[in-house]
Amino acid sequence: MSFLIILLPLLGFFSGSFFGRFLGRGVCYTTTLSVFFSLLLSLILFFDVIQNGVCYKIILGSWIVVDTLFVDWCFCFDSLTSIMLIVVTFISTLVHLYSTEYMENDPHLTRFMSYLSLFTFFMLILITANNFLQMFVGWEGVGLCSYLLINFWFTRIQANKAAIKAMLVNRVGDFFLLLGLFVIFFTFNSLDYDVVFTLVPLFTQYYILLGTYKVCVIDLICFLLFLGAMGKSAQIGLHVWLPDAMEGPTPVSALIHAATMVTAGVFLIARCSFIFEFSPLALSFITLIGAVTAFFAATTGLFQNDIKRVIAYSTCSQLGYMVFACGLSSYDVGVFHLSNHAFFKALLFLGAGSVIHAVSDEQDMRRIGGLQRILPFSYAAMVIGSLALVGFPFLTGFYSKDVILEVAYSKFTTFGHFAYFLGSISAFFTAFYSTRLLHLVFLSNPNGNRVNIVNAHEGSWRMTFPLFLLLLCSIGIGYLTQDLFIGVGSNFWGFSLFILPHNYATVDIEFISLFYKLLPFLLTICGITSAYFLYSFSLSTFFNVKQLEFVKLIYNFISRKWFFDKLYNELITQNLLNSAYYFSYKNIDRGLIENFGPFGIVNTLKNSTDFIKFLQSGSIFQYLFSFSFAIGIFIVWAFHIFTATVSLELLILFLLIFLFCED
Repeated sequence: MSFLIILLPLLGFFSGSFFGRFLGRGVCYTTTLSVFFSLLLSLILFFDVIQNGVCYKIILGSWIVVDTLFVDWCFCFDSLTSIMLIVVTFISTLVHLYSTEYMENDPHLTRFMSYLSLFTFFMLILITANNFLQMFVGWEGVGLCSYLLINFWFTRIQANKAAIKAMLVNRVGDFFLLLGLFVIFFTFNSLDYDVVFTLVPLFTQYYILLGTYKVCVIDLICFLLFLGAMGKSAQIGLHVWLPDAMEGPTPVSALIHAATMVTAGVFLIARCSFIFEFSPLALSFITLIGAVTAFFAATTGLFQNDIKRVIAYSTCSQLGYMVFACGLSSYDVGVFHLSNHAFFKALLFLGAGSVIHAVSDEQDMRRIGGLQRILPFSYAAMVIGSLALVGFPFLTGFYSKDVILEVAYSKFTTFGHFAYFLGSISAFFTAFYSTRLLHLVFLSNPNGNRVNIVNAHEGSWRMTFPLFLLLLCSIGIGYLTQDLFIGVGSNFWGFSLFILPHNYATVDIEFISLFYKLLPFLLTICGITSAYFLYSFSLSTFFNVKQLEFVKLIYNFISRKWFFDKLYNELITQNLLNSAYYFSYKNIDRGLIENFGPFGIVNTLKNSTDFIKFLQSGSIFQYLFSFSFAIGIFIVWAFHIFTATVSLELLILFLLIFLFCED
């Protein structure tokens, strides 16, 4: 049964890729039903884990046996895997159903549905793997599928650029992850989770030399694994691919951002908690990067005008919360926020897709407006999703987001308080841009094409039913699962997560000041009210303020995404392209290789034939001169050889004998 959870999405992919020509739109049913049955089996497995607290492992057989490297096809189904299975299969099922209408007029619908199923399959491989190498197969698989889905409309140049950018940026993270796997095998002589996690405490004082520096091997492994996670989970520095991924169809955005690719990095950190717990330096670095990412993405989303990009930056910001929660050793809280975030973020993306679908694919919020009465259900879904995102009390996001901030403050460390204050400020910005999105799309006066606004309408049940289920989950799933996931005394996680006793901080949050518990909520309310009144009643004042020179600089800095793209393009990309052209291409490819290779052979033959043609002139005087010159050269050469090999006395004796004999 457990293996069928993984196998069914693969069968759905095969049905669309091999039999799509014969099944036609029947592929929509096969792919959606396959993922749906996978969801049902995941629910059965989840309740089995809750009741019995068991961990299933399925070994299909040996994969690699080389010297001391033994890798099996082994699947692990523990509590961490079970909750991730439900999140992935549930969101994927709704995205499949939603896509059957959203993409029904696309001529390549069967290919799209097949890619979605393949994406789900590789994500299931990633989360069920019982060794690092098998995990890496799923890791690379979701990267491949993201490229295929972002570039689904491959005739669009921007889609090509976005897909290539996503692939290349993720290759940077994957390079560090591979280095981490090499160091793990070098240190522990195994890639199996159980072996590595068991041996970690024995290697805390094991050092290796990197050049002239002495580095703790556990710290090195943690840094390399986290750098790999930064690429997938779009942490600051390697985040630039995430907003551009919006060039793909909207259901792709919901699947990538809510349940699959971007959560892979957070899942990897949680899965490797047995390693990270023994590296305080790496945990501090993770906390720092996560907090800065949350703040950066929250500020960047303030003045974005593309509705999907605003939600994309909110994803990046929420990933920052999850990451610094793991950096504070609260892996359970980080995974809890991951599961909660999947529901309301899928709701936001699919709600945005409903709006885009209704207004003829218009995504600029400044050209929409006035949809409150035209799309009432989509408006309700977006309001609930936005309130859950900002952590409004008693909605799903509140039960995990506020706990993350309380854990950060209760640590009473420099990095903990740094993460708390940046996270609280980010809560204000998140509330601001979420309210701005709702106002521009639904509450403001219509600003778009009249035909688009008049013809706007809600989708059929295939689009509204997924929104309805996600809306219910965004309201109540956090309340229903908080005691199970992060309740004091809950043994749900078992041995899937590991926290050292002195790093456990869930109890400490009950003893912090009430002010610091309420501060994120107060900042959220300030963000909501300031955005509403600013865009409803003081828009002209806001425009005049933006004309001030100092404000204009800040506005440009934020709206241009902190100039990350500019820095990368001018300092890295352009220099690499120039060096690749002037050094690698001109001097090596066209220079060294081609001059000694095909061009060298051709040029040598051509020069030789030209010289021979010059000698064959047909002039008797040139032939006599050449012959005389050659004879002269030969005589000089022969005399030189003869004098070099015969002594002077023998030469004189030879001349006297020659003269005497002649007389």
